[in-house]
Amino acid sequence: MSLLILCLLITALLVIRVPIAFAFIGPSLLYLLTNDQSLGLPLRLVAQSTASFPLLAVPLFILLGSLANHAGIADRLFDFALALLGRVRGSLGYVSVGVSVGFSWMSGSAVADAAALGKLQIPAMLRSGYSKRFALGVVGSSSLIAPVMPPSIPAVIYAGLAAVSTGALFAASVVPALLMALGLCVVVFLWVRRDDNVQRTEFSWPRVWETGKRVIAPLGAPVVILGGILGGVFTPTEAAAVGAAYMLILGFAYRTLRLRDMPKVLTEAVLTTGAIMLIVASANLLGYIFALEQVPQHISTWVLGLTDNATVFLLLVLVLSLVLGTALDAIAVLTLMVPILLPISAAYDVDPIALGVLMILSQMIGLLTPPVGTVIFVLQAIAKARMSEVFWGSLPFMVPMLLLCFAIIFWPDAILYLPKELGL
Repeated sequence: MSLLILCLLITALLVIRVPIAFAFIGPSLLYLLTNDQSLGLPLRLVAQSTASFPLLAVPLFILLGSLANHAGIADRLFDFALALLGRVRGSLGYVSVGVSVGFSWMSGSAVADAAALGKLQIPAMLRSGYSKRFALGVVGSSSLIAPVMPPSIPAVIYAGLAAVSTGALFAASVVPALLMALGLCVVVFLWVRRDDNVQRTEFSWPRVWETGKRVIAPLGAPVVILGGILGGVFTPTEAAAVGAAYMLILGFAYRTLRLRDMPKVLTEAVLTTGAIMLIVASANLLGYIFALEQVPQHISTWVLGLTDNATVFLLLVLVLSLVLGTALDAIAVLTLMVPILLPISAAYDVDPIALGVLMILSQMIGLLTPPVGTVIFVLQAIAKARMSEVFWGSLPFMVPMLLLCFAIIFWPDAILYLPKELGL
């Protein structure tokens, strides 16, 4: 069974909407059997690939996000942001971006962000006279801040695959995430500047004070998590555990989380973790086959023969990442491509941290592009919208994200400044 047939089988399974993990596992096992390969070694390697200490942070960060969601933290952030920005034209667009930034410090998942905030913000925007496309676009695109801003689940996956410091990758991701939020706000301004139909609310200092008091404790979570990691107090895994415990205490203190809610919270975290780990394991199995067929060496020879310029290499990585992101889950792309691209990037003297931020950011764009854009399906379900409405509403917001990708390619030192200053 040739590698070409393997890839065609995987493509066919993805086209008929077979889950990515099973689309990888089935053809891969068939390949090994038809080529007289032992199943024992690859399956053992695959099992070991998910049993690593860095990946232990993934379920804990997922639990943290699930606890924050069920504890009503998104509602508190929304109320405060609306009180602060309510009388500004397009206020709910800016509120959506601002709340996503705040919630991203506690949730490393775009899907969790879109699900938690979309249920709250999309109906509010429609009631206030915003177009459906605008509501879908701004909520969907701002949810992509979560996997870029630390604590980021894709960053944890990348750090484990590339054997780089998770703390350094977190530190390098802060500036791009904030610039991404700023770019989305610019698009909101341009979209609503001539729209007089959107409603505004009166500004009130008492309301700002009242809602502001309710977000002080939740905003302590990023201080504990990132302060602990960047200050060298915690490892990312320990910080995730401390953050989850902090959020659990807050939920019980606010009485928005009860003991009877815990089975649902834990089940949600376990299911999400299981889905991610299954994708990681299946992609590692496919990666093992690629290694047998010397795919990384062939790609390396082709790329190195194509150009000796690091910038051109990074542009090729961006194009490849965007193309793969339209068809594959971000975790699957990272698991497959990092072992291939990392040795090539070393030949160009590209910093692995800069490469990681570029790959993660470009993969997030794929969450809003058909046919496998996960965030699209979440927003479809919430707003009872068509896929085309979500995509066309999101398209203008993808422009600043693409510009940010180009900025990272041409000025990588800008995002490496913070980790260097922190000694990470």
